[in-house]
Amino acid sequence: MTDISQQHISSAGLRAQALREFWYGFSRSNGAVIGLIIFLFFVAVAVLAPLLAPYAYDVRFDNAVLQPPVWQSGGSWAFPLGTDAIGRDMLSRLIFGAQYSLFIGVVVAGLVFVFGVAIGVVSGFFGGKTDMAIMRLMDILLAFPALLLALLLVNIVGRGLSGAIMATIIAFLPYFVRLSRAAVQAEKSKDYVTAARLAGAGRFRLMFKTILPNCMASLIVQATLAFSDAILSVSALGFLGMGATAPTPEWGTMLADARDFVTTDKWWIVTLPGLAILLLVLAVNLAGDGLRDAFDPKLKRS
Repeated sequence: MTDISQQHISSAGLRAQALREFWYGFSRSNGAVIGLIIFLFFVAVAVLAPLLAPYAYDVRFDNAVLQPPVWQSGGSWAFPLGTDAIGRDMLSRLIFGAQYSLFIGVVVAGLVFVFGVAIGVVSGFFGGKTDMAIMRLMDILLAFPALLLALLLVNIVGRGLSGAIMATIIAFLPYFVRLSRAAVQAEKSKDYVTAARLAGAGRFRLMFKTILPNCMASLIVQATLAFSDAILSVSALGFLGMGATAPTPEWGTMLADARDFVTTDKWWIVTLPGLAILLLVLAVNLAGDGLRDAFDPKLKRS
């Protein structure tokens, strides 16, 4: 019992030390810390949206159409950030929109990570005809810019938020496949893999329990980039009318609804959703840079 408790304490100490080393590498970048704080702010807003939003996102106020923000002449504290073209509260729609944007980022990054890494690991481990067939398919997908490919795919899988998400996943898949394939090819010839193979480890264990954990650092960093790219891509599809449909308060769709006011003095209808997208994507990218610094041993200080 004493030996077991000592082993438990030792493993807990190692985990705590690894966490401290990770935070040290991450916090060396002030931008990464700021990005993490902003990202956590958006997460809190999304989680608490029903409590924070003054109104439901689809409630219309016919007597307050295109009302400016409170600090501008004609504004009111009833609508601190003003209202849109049909009298909906901008603040409420932005708050609920955080839920959709974070949902999009998590779903796209999570699914493209799982499927892309699985395909890439199989391709890199087996090689030969399997690798050639998979990589030629990925090369075809990479021949198109990601947004253009998403535009083509969304017309095939169907318009709407779910169609935009599915199209974005397919468009981002080749990046994870190629990255994980290259990482597996670099690892599979190393001594620890050979030792595991001689010890009787099967193919599945070699791929996903022996090799993959040693490739995770670069893949996690890529996932953070996919998170922000997914938000931008789905927002762009929404702006083009191929993403979420009204009255869904997705920020790209809000921009699409406001396109007629770009050259008018109703600046808040266009600026506020665009600013929300900018801040969230910037926060994720800054945090991703911090993750790169924390995981890359070449950037760690002794």
